[in-house]
Amino acid sequence: MSDAATQFDLDATLEKISIANTAGKVTDSAVENIKIWLTEPRYARYASQIAEHVESEKWQALDDAFWTIIPFGTGGRRGRMYPFGSNAINERTIGESAQGLATYVKESVSGELSCAIAYDTRHRSREFAELCACIMVSQGFTVYFLDDYRSTPELSFAVRYKKCSCGIMVTASHNPPSDNAVKVYWSTGGQVMPPHDKAIIDRVMNTDQLTIDVEFDAAVADGKVQICTQEVDAAFLGEVKAQQLGGPRDLKIIYSPLHGVGASGVVPALAGDGFQDVEVFGPHAELSGDFPNVPGHVSNPENVKVFDAIIERAKEVNAELIMATDPDCDRLGCAAPVTSDLQGEWRTFTGNQIAVLLADYVLEQRKAAGSLSSDHYVVKTLVTTEMVRRIAESYGVKTFGNLLVGFKWIGGAMDEHGPEKFVFGCEESHGYLVGQYARDKDAVVATMLFAELAAKCKAEGQTLHEKIEALWWQHGYHAERLLNQQMEGSEGMANMKKLMAKFRAEPPQTVGGLKLVAARDYANGVVVAPDGTQSPLEGPVGDMVILDLEEGNYVAVRPSGTEPKVKFYMFTYVAPEQLALLDVTQDEMQERLDAFENDLKQFAASV
Repeated sequence: MSDAATQFDLDATLEKISIANTAGKVTDSAVENIKIWLTEPRYARYASQIAEHVESEKWQALDDAFWTIIPFGTGGRRGRMYPFGSNAINERTIGESAQGLATYVKESVSGELSCAIAYDTRHRSREFAELCACIMVSQGFTVYFLDDYRSTPELSFAVRYKKCSCGIMVTASHNPPSDNAVKVYWSTGGQVMPPHDKAIIDRVMNTDQLTIDVEFDAAVADGKVQICTQEVDAAFLGEVKAQQLGGPRDLKIIYSPLHGVGASGVVPALAGDGFQDVEVFGPHAELSGDFPNVPGHVSNPENVKVFDAIIERAKEVNAELIMATDPDCDRLGCAAPVTSDLQGEWRTFTGNQIAVLLADYVLEQRKAAGSLSSDHYVVKTLVTTEMVRRIAESYGVKTFGNLLVGFKWIGGAMDEHGPEKFVFGCEESHGYLVGQYARDKDAVVATMLFAELAAKCKAEGQTLHEKIEALWWQHGYHAERLLNQQMEGSEGMANMKKLMAKFRAEPPQTVGGLKLVAARDYANGVVVAPDGTQSPLEGPVGDMVILDLEEGNYVAVRPSGTEPKVKFYMFTYVAPEQLALLDVTQDEMQERLDAFENDLKQFAASV
């Protein structure tokens, strides 16, 4: 055992942990993982710190850091940063992720090995990126390194552009400042999918010692780490520019990077597309992992409160559109005036509404240009509005939508069905892609195209909100809502499992006054009727249940793959032939969503 591990009395420390466990202050699973980190040589450098926590009786911190082994979710390995712990982001867990990836790629890929690496503005992102680079180099990889804050979609592009074996993006997307993560990419430029994901997890969990036999600066000097920021920037922006569609460009825009990397891509993309009147919102321009000037210090463009201060500025300068991107610039949020009065009411758009507007715009422009056929297709996930499918059908275009949550499935569908016929991909959590250059959502191209749509609407005397109303009249009224049920810590994880089990075994027979038609259980691959009879379910396998209700309404339930919460996705629908007064319908559907939410909260509370 190393010197670091002998600076405390191991037996006494283990005894204190046992006593705390008996008293219910630390969980059984945490005790098991703490013992491993205290006694195994690979964790020796952390043992003294852990022992100090035990001596100080920091049981909650220890339990949080050790109650599980931080998993790979829909977006990679993500969590709170802490100096040590199996359930925390730190040098060890980041290092295990990189080494496990390297081990598996070496087993699976022949020839020269390479890895693209990028990072965002979060605390320790650069440090973790350099650590990953050193590990990959030590395993025989050439590393292509983006030597400045850059976006997740640019990393996806870089993997493809440099023909890499894999890629690593250091970011926790829109999570709080306390968090960080690695997103792991395959040679396709998409996040790892089965069977690679489980195989990589296996290698990560069985990583003993981290192999680091080179320093970052030395690896750069030796050419083993190649700085390629300017080259990749130019190529990436060239591909984004290639997605431009025709039309006017007269529009005053305010853009917020929400303290993240977005300005590196969005600003030149808008300029390259002819938008000359673009203001970067000053209070959000600082590159900071603290996200100091956004509500709750959480830079999430899904949060409508993020836009409050920007709307005030928009009214001061008579701006016509606000767009914001999350810290790693793969999600887009937007706000626009409801009427032509720029000093009047402004409203934000949901992720589903942005998806609908972009889908219709891209398809309309492609059809007008004669570059759309029945072989073309759009892709969405199961929890993204069915209005996208209905719009695609109106243009004679196919939709592939039987996909689990996570943009990696959209990227996978592109490769499965042929990227040359791909038109548009979207997910309700504000992720969009147009073009074949990446396999992850890209807020840079989405921002550019949404600005084009806004300028087109302005030229036609229509607001964006009026545009979506017109689409509702054509395709039916769709309203959606997302409810997040937080379930923190080890107790929360147990409750999440109980809740999902109850939805499968005893689903509610009514939700919001609407009868259950069927429950789709994607974990077990069955459709369960209200009387309990089962039939096969065609679709992907994953931890999700969809409750089909009367009149085309439904609710999807799934545990988050990146955060400690269960997500309830609620969908309402009124067919176009049943629409009479849109305002009345909107009010009725909001009441229905309220009823859905109340019933789902009560059901969750009963676990």
